Amino acid sequence: MNLLINVVAFKIGWVSAVFGGANEMALVGTAIVLVAIGIHLFVVAEPSREFMLIALVGLIGLSVDSILVAAGWLTYSSGTIVSGLAPYWIVAIWMLFATTLNVAFRWLQTRLVLAAAIGAISGPASYYAGSRIGAVEFTEFTPAIVALGLSWMILFPAFLMLAKSLDGTQAPVLQSRV
Repeated sequence: MNLLINVVAFKIGWVSAVFGGANEMALVGTAIVLVAIGIHLFVVAEPSREFMLIALVGLIGLSVDSILVAAGWLTYSSGTIVSGLAPYWIVAIWMLFATTLNVAFRWLQTRLVLAAAIGAISGPASYYAGSRIGAVEFTEFTPAIVALGLSWMILFPAFLMLAKSLDGTQAPVLQSRV
């Protein structure tokens, strides 16, 4: 998959989902994210491997965000199907993020300490940006920011290792028999 397309698709999907979540249009934003994920799966060499990565990251994201919601540290303005769980549009963003792990963030797969530092800063920053748009509210700012920073410090490198093992973006290398 092309790096530029991957980055642009992520940005469009993130903005669509967050603005959709903030404006009672979560289904529209989520649909755009799902289209971007579908395109990603259509163009990669091994879609089943990428799908497994996307599904696992989505489940982990659902768990992390649901813990923050259940703790009372975050509330979402729309898209919640089951009280106490993260809304579907934020889970879709986690899944969309997974599409960047073997493309836009491939270069970080061997730089896990740097990935941890980037995760500790950019994870909470993304949520903060979402709060400024009105999609999420920090009901307990300090515990939520600290939890997000620690979570992303651990998860980003872990996701990169998982992505490397499930890489479906490149054609498999055929081993010769000598």
